Amino acid sequence: MALPFLPGNCPSKQLGKERFHKSQHFGCSNGVPLFVGSAKPGIGGELLAGQEIKPKYSVYPRGQGSYVPSWVAFDKQVLCFEAYFQEAVPQARDETYRIRKCKIYFYLEDDTIQVVEPEYKNSGIPQGTLICRQRIPLPPPDDDQFYNIFHFNLNQQMVLYSRTFTVTDCDSFTRNFLTELGVRLNDRAAVPADPYSNLREQIEKSMKPLRPYERRDTLKQFLDHDRKVLRFYCFWDDKDSVFGDPRELVLHYFLADDTIEIREVISPNSGRDNVPKFLHRSKLPKCALARMKQPGEIADRTLLNVFSSTSKGERYILDSLKTGAVREEFYKDSHLTVGGEVNVWGRKVIITDCDDFTKDYYHSKYGIEDFTPVQYKAPPTPKPLRPVPPYNGFGSEVDSLSSCQGLLPKPPQKDFRKFMEKDRCGLNSNVLNFHAKMVTNDPVDRDRVFIISFYLCDDSISVFEPPQRNSGVLGGKFLERGRVKKPGQDLFKSEVSECFTAQDLYVGATLCLNNKHFQLLDADEYTFNYMEQHAEEFPKANVGNILSKLRSIPEEKQSEIRKFLALSDPSNTGFIPYESFRALLMGLDCGLSEHEVLVLGRCFSEREQPEVDAGLMLAVAQDFLKKKHFEELPDMARAFAHHDRHKTGRLSTKETRTICQAFRLPLPENLLGGLLSKFTDGDEIDYHAFLAGINWVEHPAPPVMPEDTLKFDMNARFGADEVPAKDVNYSSLLRDVFSFPSNNSDPPTATST
Repeated sequence: MALPFLPGNCPSKQLGKERFHKSQHFGCSNGVPLFVGSAKPGIGGELLAGQEIKPKYSVYPRGQGSYVPSWVAFDKQVLCFEAYFQEAVPQARDETYRIRKCKIYFYLEDDTIQVVEPEYKNSGIPQGTLICRQRIPLPPPDDDQFYNIFHFNLNQQMVLYSRTFTVTDCDSFTRNFLTELGVRLNDRAAVPADPYSNLREQIEKSMKPLRPYERRDTLKQFLDHDRKVLRFYCFWDDKDSVFGDPRELVLHYFLADDTIEIREVISPNSGRDNVPKFLHRSKLPKCALARMKQPGEIADRTLLNVFSSTSKGERYILDSLKTGAVREEFYKDSHLTVGGEVNVWGRKVIITDCDDFTKDYYHSKYGIEDFTPVQYKAPPTPKPLRPVPPYNGFGSEVDSLSSCQGLLPKPPQKDFRKFMEKDRCGLNSNVLNFHAKMVTNDPVDRDRVFIISFYLCDDSISVFEPPQRNSGVLGGKFLERGRVKKPGQDLFKSEVSECFTAQDLYVGATLCLNNKHFQLLDADEYTFNYMEQHAEEFPKANVGNILSKLRSIPEEKQSEIRKFLALSDPSNTGFIPYESFRALLMGLDCGLSEHEVLVLGRCFSEREQPEVDAGLMLAVAQDFLKKKHFEELPDMARAFAHHDRHKTGRLSTKETRTICQAFRLPLPENLLGGLLSKFTDGDEIDYHAFLAGINWVEHPAPPVMPEDTLKFDMNARFGADEVPAKDVNYSSLLRDVFSFPSNNSDPPTATST
């Protein structure tokens, strides 16, 4: 039973509708009101009664389908159709109509069409693009609409700007695309024959050129072997001619076109002009002709005179059998071998050798392995040694020697590579520092302490004497930095004197520096570490060599070593003091130096870091800052607060060190590192406490003694990180050297730095 048509009983069409806008149907053109909204929808975008919206795009109409726009979905996708049109030729005698083939391209991204006619040779008509890419309207009366994808099919006619095109075929992509859209394609259509085109083809086939040339394809050889050249070293004996002499040549064979170029090697002061080339690049015939052919005398094809008459003229035909062709053989790569001869226009050139590329080429292509060079000249006589006059005492020996090597004296050359590798880089100083004392009977000089520094970048040595209170000796620089000669050498001699090297400096060695004897007593931690890390350069620091010397000890001494170690360790702990260990090795006369014993003790030792008084470090730091008049601590406090974004009063160690370096805090590196470690909690530093500790203006520390300041100042460059060896793990040493089982079943593990 249907409900009566009363208010409230009918469903409302406006229910759930949200769009109620109204399209603009009226407008003004040149001040005249016009109705322009015939194609616009009604209220809310709904179509009016009897109104149809014409689609603007083939597959993706606006507001329907995929969310991807058509210019993105169909980018670079084109449908290709083959078509033809018939064109009338009213004013020609040989033809009345013409069939012109073309291709129609339909661009899916914007429904544009392009018509292109392929160009034919000698057609006499303008060809190419007939219709530029654009949207083409349909023929009247539907000229307000445009062609889209559904207007295309095979074996049908299309009118494009009053010209009728017949679509005959399409490519595979177009066929698959239309089939997926549901378009049923018709069968292919045949293109009708063009009488005039057929006539042109028959005429061209019947015609034969008067001088046909054979096509030789050299492009592949050029692309495969371009910039590839074989090089041969040759020899031409020209002694038979007047004023002739042997000539050295270099033959270049270009694989790209089988041409040869020869250059002459002209030695200095030979008296010959330096011509650019001995033979220009060209093909070289194997047999030199007695007379050079004139241009055009040699051709690929020849003409035969078959009839000659004064009244009827002459008749010629082409020699298709090439009976009169002149065959000339040129040199190829297979003709060139080491030891072979090359006829260069009557000159006998012998190939003596070739380069590595040429050897690889012949080995890979022809399997040749014998490339023994031909000896065509005697080996050069050795140059006589130039006698060097002895050193005369003026200037340095190297400078005097360089003045004897040329008319224009040049400064002596330095080892720049060694300087760049061994020069100071950051905290890596590349300087070996040793404690030393003077070997003398003078009681005053016997107590003097020296620091000998060896610079690895240029093998120079400097000696510095730290000042001592109440010693009666003024400290400071004792020897200027420079290379020092070894003693016992003649002064006036031709050879350069031998100087001290890094291998001559080790703990226990005695050096004679300018007639002063010094004994090296100790070295800093950096020196020990550097020599141990470069053990191949320093035999005294090579643990392998030291252990080999200990293994060569006789069995009697090995038993004595074990008994001594057992007596030195009554508690059976596996460790003995370093002094006892040193006394044992030095007393056995094993051939070990003091430095080797130190290295062995460091390798099998237990190290402990000594504790430093924090108050003394702060007092010394304030003394350094006070002497340098450093008053930028308030600015440093503001910089610390600026970097502390969370206002916690703490910064990382890296940021704290960076700020100190930015303000150029005048403290030694070891003192600054020790202070930062004292205020470190985890990985952060309390910068308020750090700044208050070094503030010599607001929180002055008690004065320090000069020797304390000097100790930190000297430790900055000597012994700052040195950790003395406490005990030696002799059980590990016995196992590694003598393969003795230790008395202690489980000795503690040794730690080394």
